[in-house]
This record gives sequence, C-alpha cells and structure tokens, in this order.
Amino acid sequence: MLYLSEAMGLATLVLWLYCLFDVITTPDAVCRNLPKIVWVLVVLLFPLIGSVVWLLAGRPERAPQAASRPSPFPEYDRPGRFAATNPDDDEEFLRRCRERAEEQRRNAPKKPPED
Repeated sequence: MLYLSEAMGLATLVLWLYCLFDVITTPDAVCRNLPKIVWVLVVLLFPLIGSVVWLLAGRPERAPQAASRPSPFPEYDRPGRFAATNPDDDEEFLRRCRERAEEQRRNAPKKPPED
C-alpha cells in the first residue's frame, strides 16, 4: 500500500509542475476567468486542487499560435489570410511580397564573380 501513496504523490507532483509551467507560459490575454498572476498563486498555494481548477477553468481552450508569436511577415496576419484563396486575386498581398523580395535582394551581400 505504501507504493500506491508514493505513486499518487509523484503523480500529484508531475501534475502540479505541468500546470505551473503551463500557467507561466500562457499569454496573459488568453487566460480564462482570472488574471494570470492569480492563476499562478492558485496553482502554487493549492497544488492538487489549483492544478485541476486551472485545467478545467483557466487554461485556454485552444492555444493560439498567432497570438503567442507574431509573424515576421505582416501580410500573412490579416483575417481570412489563412484560408486558401487564389493569390492572383489578391493584388495587395502580391505587391507586398514583391516589395519584400526586392528589399531582400538589395540588402543581400554581393558575391564576387567566380573565375
């Protein structure tokens, strides 16, 4: 019976650490029901109950990829851009792509001619 209590203790520790890191790495804007700092305190002060409550009531339903890391290419961040469309119909998108390609060509280091 002693092994069962040790296994439960280890499972609680693993759950607590997972939830603590999850709360810390979740962006402030997507925490549900309470501010992020309150969730950190709840999980820290009440390891088992706080972890379960975080998973049920605080964790975002889906982790948004775009919100966590902005794209270096702003033309991809427009609403509806992630949907498959015909690129020939989107003149603004093509213009920005050409401008960025030209800028990259101008900024590229010049190679010496090969003999």
